[in-house]
Amino acid sequence: MTNNNATQDAQDIVAQADTGARSPKGLSGRILWFVPLCWSIFQLWYASPFTVALNDTEARAIHLAFAIFLAFTAYPALKSSPRDHIPIQDWIFALVGSFSASYLYVFYSDLATRAGAPIQFDIITAVAGMLLLLEATRRALGPPLMVVAAVFLLYTFAGPHMPDVIAHKGASLNKTMSHMWLTTEGVFGVALGVSTSFVFLFVLFGALLDRAGAGGYFIKVAFSLLGHMRGGPAKAAVVASGLSGLISGSSIANVVTTGTFTIPLMKRVGFPGTKAGAVEVAASTNGQLTPPIMGAAAFLMVEYVGIPYIEVIKAALLPALISYIALIYIVHLEACKAGMSGLPRRHTSTFLQSLQNFVVIVIGICLLSLGVYYGIGWTKDVFGDAASPIIAVLIFISYVALVRYSAKYKTEAVEDPAAADLSEVPDPGPTVRSGLYYLLPIVVLVWCLMVERFSPGLSAFWATLFMMFIVVTQRPLMAFFNQAHDPVTELKEGFVDLAEGFVAGARNMIGIGVATAAAGIVVGVVTLTGIGLVMTDFVEFISGGNIILMLLFTAIISLILGMGLPTTANYIVVSTLMAPVIVTLGAQEGLIIPLIAVHLFVFYFGILADDTPPVGLAAFAAAAIAKDDPIKTGIQGFTYDIRTAILPFMFIFNTQILLLDLDGPWHLFLTIFSAVTAMLVFSAATQGWWLTRNKWWETLLMLLITFSLFRPGFWWDKVYDPEVIYKGTEIMEVAGKLPQDQTLNIIVAGENIDGDMVSKHVHLNVDHNKDSGQARVESTGLELRQDNGKMIVDMIRFGSDAEKAGIDFDWEVTQVSVPSDRPMKEWVFIPTLLLLAALGWNQRRRIKQA
Repeated sequence: MTNNNATQDAQDIVAQADTGARSPKGLSGRILWFVPLCWSIFQLWYASPFTVALNDTEARAIHLAFAIFLAFTAYPALKSSPRDHIPIQDWIFALVGSFSASYLYVFYSDLATRAGAPIQFDIITAVAGMLLLLEATRRALGPPLMVVAAVFLLYTFAGPHMPDVIAHKGASLNKTMSHMWLTTEGVFGVALGVSTSFVFLFVLFGALLDRAGAGGYFIKVAFSLLGHMRGGPAKAAVVASGLSGLISGSSIANVVTTGTFTIPLMKRVGFPGTKAGAVEVAASTNGQLTPPIMGAAAFLMVEYVGIPYIEVIKAALLPALISYIALIYIVHLEACKAGMSGLPRRHTSTFLQSLQNFVVIVIGICLLSLGVYYGIGWTKDVFGDAASPIIAVLIFISYVALVRYSAKYKTEAVEDPAAADLSEVPDPGPTVRSGLYYLLPIVVLVWCLMVERFSPGLSAFWATLFMMFIVVTQRPLMAFFNQAHDPVTELKEGFVDLAEGFVAGARNMIGIGVATAAAGIVVGVVTLTGIGLVMTDFVEFISGGNIILMLLFTAIISLILGMGLPTTANYIVVSTLMAPVIVTLGAQEGLIIPLIAVHLFVFYFGILADDTPPVGLAAFAAAAIAKDDPIKTGIQGFTYDIRTAILPFMFIFNTQILLLDLDGPWHLFLTIFSAVTAMLVFSAATQGWWLTRNKWWETLLMLLITFSLFRPGFWWDKVYDPEVIYKGTEIMEVAGKLPQDQTLNIIVAGENIDGDMVSKHVHLNVDHNKDSGQARVESTGLELRQDNGKMIVDMIRFGSDAEKAGIDFDWEVTQVSVPSDRPMKEWVFIPTLLLLAALGWNQRRRIKQA
């Protein structure tokens, strides 16, 4: 099998998983091109601040109508179904499915007048829509998500006949279909809303960026900077995949985009096929972790956690950085173990010339970023409302200037890295300069998200609008500056690129559209049956209330579901069921876990499932390019991804890794330094090699060092008590002395509604403006009385913190605690780093002896 055949096999996997495997000719082909184009235009119109938009429900209905229509026309029903034409039954399914989905839009006013009292035609449409949605999900995503959604639907009807632990009163067909299809509690819920408002535009932005050539540019920049190093092509694959995460939210597409180029080069410098494929898989799956454009599930966190997207980016930034640095280091260790070298440079250069090139590139990018940041900020302060058009003109001028600058270097850079048979590393200077203008749309996006604080949808709209302008104009401008081609002809080609980018973006969205709708069935069942409350008792019973076991249970569920579910659907299902359970049971054990930490925990393990054998599609795509075994590739990729698997456990117990609870710049530096060092040490431990091959006891010590750097508080709690404990009767005195910004931490015990005795830790926010301890306690919603030497809950104010925490009447406050005044836990780093230095000295001594 030639490399071209291998690439074609990998692209077929992408088509089957992401864009649809059908490519019919004639009228059917034109329809299958025109409908995605219309979908992209509709989404741009809906996101535009200049138009009177539809309401959210109507827009979701149209969004799903497009997705279902394309799912039936672009994806064949079976492997044996035709690829070159669309059978008549698929046209019927597509039309009926899209009508059922758009029913809320077409009859919106009528449905509003009979809310809760559907007519027979409403129910018929809902049933038809539900069945066709399940079939569309099976076609676009395979059976797993369809089976999960169908099982949850079955649970809705079979509630009275289920085992007692999960039984409920059940629901009729009318009630279920009305809830699922005619309201925003089920299929047309939050998940589909996020797909409609945010995700589509980010996917479209990525598709246009890729169509413009940014994907190839990022690959060749990474290769030019790193290809000459030991194991350089593999390091370039890691960096290129991280940069491609800016473009593609699909790990499978990421593998094919960068792997077509990097996997053969990795094999050339000595990597076996399985390891070359595994490096690409590990790097590509982590592309969804890379801010500012993460996988679609990251946008759902905005709604589910109730925080701005900028906070999601902030929380995800350090873990993503740590993960990628560690993977580059793993590649370096693999290269050291095998005695590999990099590829030669096209032109030899001295160290000073290389350093100069690197410094110029970095300083140039930094100056561009600082100029945009402070320059735009300055214009806003001075020009007020007139700043926006001024900014637009400045960006236009910057774009034209950068295109003119880049045009000089286009001939010196590698034009098509996937097609080129490179035996040497191109010069980084010309390569980087050949496409600097590709950074401008990303700058615009980041500016809108982080400085203007626009919504993700509006930020993506402005960035996409600018990207459209670049796609159309870059060709004629290059032709004009280089005088190599006719600018008018190139302008026509630019419009063709724009239309093709629109079509590619929409086809990439088919799977996400039906996935968010099908996952909405699970959410609807949870709200209809109350199974979420049942899950709390069930998980508490299985884990025995142990938070570690609970997290392991959640991770395993995410990995198992993720073998067949896309990351987005996996995240919706698991976070809906498990996130509230972890937060609730963690609080009962005295561990306050931020909701964003739990949601990122689920998100990470959903992504890791993309290379989990035996079903990881990303591993199959990489193995097809590497011409090696997909199972072995998946297993090897998962061993590389163990570094990512420990991160979620660490940031649950040390939220500083998510840049939460930091006390100034010095604390931030310590957090970054310790986390990066810990991950590098863990990588050396799992690879069995640091400066030389590890002894078994050195590996154990490295794991101990990793744990100590990630969670220094564990050891510090052994030396200093983390809390000062008081009796429950002293709550008034403790509350009266409580410092600013500290919560009132108590343990309460009593009988719950089921007659069981329970005890839980509760952290209550107090009003620090109150002078007396009693007034502060009452500000939490608690009214207490002393009875026989016990502090008893006499009354709870409705809607207060105490009521939300689940405290009940006649419960006893058994204990009050305040954080102890102790040295900062980071002092643990000193003996830990000394131990690491001793290990390094010992390995160097062994190298000299050898």
